[in-house]
Amino acid sequence: MSQAYNPAEIEAKIQTHWSESGTFEAKEDPSREKFYCLSMFPYPSGRLHMGHVRNYTIGDVISRYQRLQGKNVLQPIGWDAFGLPAENAAVKNNASPAPWTYENIEYMKGQLKMLGLGYDWSRELATCKPDYYRWEQWFFTRLHDKGLVYKKMATVNWDPVDQTVLANEQVVDGRGWRSGALVEQKEIPQWFIKITAYAQQLLDDLERLSGWPDMVKTMQRNWIGRSEGVQMTFDVADSAEQVEVYTTRPDTLMGVTYLAIAAGHPLAAKAAENNAELAAFVDECKNNKVAEADMATMEKKGQPTGLYAIHPITGKQVPIWVANFVLMDYGTGAVMSVPAHDQRDYEFAKAYGLNIEAVIKPTDGDVDISEQAYTDRGVLFNSGEFDGQDFDGAFKAIASKLAELGKGETTVNFRLRDWGVSRQRYWGAPIPMATLENGETVTVPAEDLPVRLPEEVKMDGVTSPLKADKAWQQTSINGQPATRETDTFDTFMESSWYYARYTCPDFDGGMLNPDQANYWLPVDQYIGGIEHAVMHLLYSRFYHKLLRDEQLVDSDEPFENLLCQGMVLADAFYWEDDKGGQHWVSPTEVNVERDDKGRIAKATDKDGHELIHAGMVKMSKSKNNGIDPQLMVEKYGADTVRLFMMFAAPADMTLEWQESGVDGAHRFLKRLWKLAQDHIANGPAPELKVSELSVAQKDLRRALHKTIAKVGDDIGRRQAFNTAVAAVMELLNQLTKAPLESEQDRALMQEALHSVVRLLYPFTPHLSFTLWNELGFDGDIDQASWPQVDEAALVEDSKLIVVQVNGKVRSRLTVPADADQDAVQAIAMSDDNVTRFTEDKTIRKVIYVPGKLLNIVAN
Repeated sequence: MSQAYNPAEIEAKIQTHWSESGTFEAKEDPSREKFYCLSMFPYPSGRLHMGHVRNYTIGDVISRYQRLQGKNVLQPIGWDAFGLPAENAAVKNNASPAPWTYENIEYMKGQLKMLGLGYDWSRELATCKPDYYRWEQWFFTRLHDKGLVYKKMATVNWDPVDQTVLANEQVVDGRGWRSGALVEQKEIPQWFIKITAYAQQLLDDLERLSGWPDMVKTMQRNWIGRSEGVQMTFDVADSAEQVEVYTTRPDTLMGVTYLAIAAGHPLAAKAAENNAELAAFVDECKNNKVAEADMATMEKKGQPTGLYAIHPITGKQVPIWVANFVLMDYGTGAVMSVPAHDQRDYEFAKAYGLNIEAVIKPTDGDVDISEQAYTDRGVLFNSGEFDGQDFDGAFKAIASKLAELGKGETTVNFRLRDWGVSRQRYWGAPIPMATLENGETVTVPAEDLPVRLPEEVKMDGVTSPLKADKAWQQTSINGQPATRETDTFDTFMESSWYYARYTCPDFDGGMLNPDQANYWLPVDQYIGGIEHAVMHLLYSRFYHKLLRDEQLVDSDEPFENLLCQGMVLADAFYWEDDKGGQHWVSPTEVNVERDDKGRIAKATDKDGHELIHAGMVKMSKSKNNGIDPQLMVEKYGADTVRLFMMFAAPADMTLEWQESGVDGAHRFLKRLWKLAQDHIANGPAPELKVSELSVAQKDLRRALHKTIAKVGDDIGRRQAFNTAVAAVMELLNQLTKAPLESEQDRALMQEALHSVVRLLYPFTPHLSFTLWNELGFDGDIDQASWPQVDEAALVEDSKLIVVQVNGKVRSRLTVPADADQDAVQAIAMSDDNVTRFTEDKTIRKVIYVPGKLLNIVAN
């Protein structure tokens, strides 16, 4: 082997070995402890980015570490292949999304292999393949038969020019991305799955996820949004109509001065029939953005309906208004407005001159609502029979009164809404429903699945090929003519169960093989970005419970442990043209001058533009500051890139990409390579004889075994990969300075290298594989075991004691490890420098910190 470290020479060869020998192909083996490690699978966009590299390297480090622990490790990979980007690319290239997707998969597969990731490629899946989505369709029909699927009208983004539904990403500043037309909100029929039926389970089972970050669990709790409140009924004056309202603050009921209803509420439509101004306002509201962030900041507008609601307790009439901040999709589509005790209601009442009546005050004073609402809990007043009650007392009393009057009841509500799975797009799994000639909607029978998506299509960016293909739409169900559903599934459907299909990707007898699924599941370690904390992870948890109830799995949760890796940042640079336009320049093409503190003082590009440094920001196409992993691998090798990604920052924190850091990681590997090659060149090492080691040799061996203990704990328990690498780097510094003069020096170096290549194996598998063989160790390192800590080596024979006289350091002494205070003091008092500062003085006190410090107080 070459004396110089040449990653290009070794990495491709070892990757070929892994592929040909099936090193990472996992088989069920009940006699062994399993470990299922999974990183969130990629969308085949065409090229890996550094975020991918970080995510997948973390997973590979964990997998390889667990493999050396002797566990039966499964680490699969696949492709989240459906979705809008493929459609957009197809429109741009006047092609079908399928070839674009498959080409990207092949290219990205090569990039993943280039990184030396230990995947079981025999389990590879792509969600756009019929043998995958067939079972998703089957499962949907099962849920439909159980009453967990339904169809209802729901609001979508509608482009009136292109006559098509737009995804949120296709709406730019309120206009369609192609036509530029103002986007409207339109109601169309869509399919839903009843995730709300599992809301309490999803909430309760968060308590079982001790291996999940608290932040993620909190985000899910907030999204599920369990609340206890009162559901009540307001009659409408001079009408048989009623308005249902839910509130978590029944203590404020006596302060209601108006009701606010959504523009989509049936009462609003009825009131607008003979009110042109109200009808126009209702129509305007249909084009409002409905995201909660938008609702919170937009101007609050409303129109009176001319109708009045009757207060369920006092019988007093209050006006009913249509308000743009109330949505039909949340709660009942109506809210009781108490402007004295809700800031939004307060601002609306002020704007439209509506009454504001305070009914809650602090326990220790009066309430002031002259400038804003009083929103805290307190004591009731102006509330009749409920005066003087606190929140809890008023809650119970008012709820009881409403129940007595037949006007309300205590109930539990959830913020969570049912999962809308319909998408009016082409590149997705067809929803397996059809409509018979008599108008009845039915499921596609299992024997007719999958409903295949035609892949040879042309995209015009307007009409889905499924809606345009009348021949595809025509089918028969049990011999009766029928029309297929042209909507496709939300791509969260595919990503919500892929982890389970990995356990049996070739199983043709059902959605899952329970024997295989229950051997591997749940996933022991899941890795992915915090941006998936709610939707993907919540849907996956829901899906797993559905699989459990279908008796396909016997666990309650899909992922035992979750690690959310941080983002990858890089410097961003741009120059401005005469019109103020910003031109972003890749940091790989920037010449940088730094000041004496390492800060960027000046930056220019190859064309001589003086650049503005926009800081260290998330890698993105828009800032042109992404670093191509392939270029880095070609320049430094995969092991170097992997090592830097793990060393540069804690896994859950942001990582600042610095090529100088990559270069530093490369120098470290070259030093290790040289140390090993020099050792190999000296021939076989003798047997290590611990009893014959000198004090210095014992100290070095102690450092080695402390490092083994630390690295094992850092990877296995703490997932502190950066400090694990740092510990090995520190050990290497000691090894490079260690003498190699005696036989036992060389024996100790052999033991150290035997351990170091295994400690680094999860991070730098190619280099470790090569050095393992070169050093003459048995078999492949892939089948080796993690180095064991010799507890005896950690026992110190001696201690270094700092000796102070009157608080000032006067000596440092090596004493036997078991020496007590009297022995340490005797040794100290025989030291010349200590004697010089204590002679002719009276020793007043001796302070001893065992094993560390002796302080003599003398005068």
